[in-house]
Amino acid sequence: MSSVSVRDVAALAGVSVGTVSNVLNRPDKVSEQALARVHDAIDRLGFVRNDAARQLRAGRSLNFGLIVLDAGNPFFSDLARGAEDRAADDGLSVLLGNSGGDRTRESGYLDLFEKQRVSGVLLSPLGDSVARLRQLRERGIPSVLVDRAAPGSPFSSVSVDDVSGGRIAAGHLLDTGRRRLAFVGGPHSIRQVSDRLSGAREAVAAAGATLEVIPTAALTVLEGRAVGEALAGRPEASRPDAVFCANDLVAVGMLQGLGILQGVRVPADIAIIGYDDIAFAQSTVVPLSSVRQPARLIGRTGLEILLAESSVEAPLEPRHVVYQPELVVRASTVPA
Repeated sequence: MSSVSVRDVAALAGVSVGTVSNVLNRPDKVSEQALARVHDAIDRLGFVRNDAARQLRAGRSLNFGLIVLDAGNPFFSDLARGAEDRAADDGLSVLLGNSGGDRTRESGYLDLFEKQRVSGVLLSPLGDSVARLRQLRERGIPSVLVDRAAPGSPFSSVSVDDVSGGRIAAGHLLDTGRRRLAFVGGPHSIRQVSDRLSGAREAVAAAGATLEVIPTAALTVLEGRAVGEALAGRPEASRPDAVFCANDLVAVGMLQGLGILQGVRVPADIAIIGYDDIAFAQSTVVPLSSVRQPARLIGRTGLEILLAESSVEAPLEPRHVVYQPELVVRASTVPA
């Protein structure tokens, strides 16, 4: 069935196309009789206005784009919720893209948002995206980096100090008496992972302890479970006595691989701390200690900056907002 047009509505209502346009956009300029006839025609024909075309003609969209590294990670779900809540305050919408850690997919979403002429893009980038974001800005689409510190960058950013977060996590494990630590997570090409590892190394070096680095292919529960099973299979003397996982999903998998599947006691044998403090971290079999990030605040702040940048012609001076992480202690790291 072909789509119903404004001309079809005008013909059925017995009015001009201009009158239908006024009903849709400036109803105060139309008589009550004409309003009733046009609305009756709209209902009978099932007409749906083409907002996309209207926005293109106006040169401005009611939508913003958001590209995250992993839409299945509750941290990014919370970040998206914060951005959506702020957009909704102004009657706007956020279109979500999931790069899944794939540069090609990230690039594809940037191309799609450019074609849709969104009012701006929030991006949790895989790598250096400055050149591509410059192209978008030249075409009137500003960008803000989220969950990624970018000091000195020409683009605004909202992030958490992940180096500090890594120090906090490793420092907490050291404070409980652990001295043989492991860092589990990857790939290390993800800036957040490498920053958390860097902070952990600083804390461990200052304490004269040891740190084993165990990379993973992804930041998922399954990857954490596989590492947990592998650690449980080692002789007890060669295991770490504490593990800092790069995010909570890896830590949840680690809990499964060590305790549920292999019988290693957490935290008596191995203490575990995660990162992000996602909603179900406190609901695991052994409640999980974590380093909390203000995910919703990151998303809301990013959208707030993007609204300001999309409302002016010339680029604003970039803002770089960095929040501090917070230690949340639960049963998975009680002192040995």
